[in-house]
Amino acid sequence: MTVANLDTKAEQMPESEKSPRANIFILSGPSGVGKRTVRERLDMEDLNMENSVSWTTRAPRAEDEEGVTYHFATPEEFEAAVARDEFAEHAGFADHAYGTPRSQIEGRIAKGINVMLEIEVNGAEQVMEKYPEAVSIFLVPPTLEELESRLKNRGTESEDAVNARLARARVEMDMRTKYQHVVVNDDAQRAADEVAAIIKECAE
Repeated sequence: MTVANLDTKAEQMPESEKSPRANIFILSGPSGVGKRTVRERLDMEDLNMENSVSWTTRAPRAEDEEGVTYHFATPEEFEAAVARDEFAEHAGFADHAYGTPRSQIEGRIAKGINVMLEIEVNGAEQVMEKYPEAVSIFLVPPTLEELESRLKNRGTESEDAVNARLARARVEMDMRTKYQHVVVNDDAQRAADEVAAIIKECAE
């Protein structure tokens, strides 16, 4: 499988030409909370925003599209990128690795475009440390029972894998106090509207 090299340098522009509104927006939360669903309901053009596409070593699911939902890489390709320090964040979970290329963040910011990072909690912590100006939004389910139902209804993982995600979700929920904003995903469109309002308010 061929995956685009991350060596591309972030395009530089004079400071006077950069938009002061451009920033990094982190959308995080426990696995299965609906991060992608909420993100896909955002009007990215209206928000002057582009989604950062993460790398992953997991196998594609039926709904996945290379270069849109993820860049799918082999473990060897992923480790080589880590060795070259090309990720703003990377983490392993459920026997798979995920990472956000620094070039995807810095290249967009240089052009005055907001960047959306839809990432897991461990990765979000790394980004918040490296980019303290980032705006962090934590998505939570109405209840843990609802989260369990969502994970099981996916039908993409074994029972053991679902249980592992649920155990981790309980720990991750306690980390929401580290985020600037917490949004309950009781309805995907309502949650997306709230996230959009946060983005617009922070961009003013």
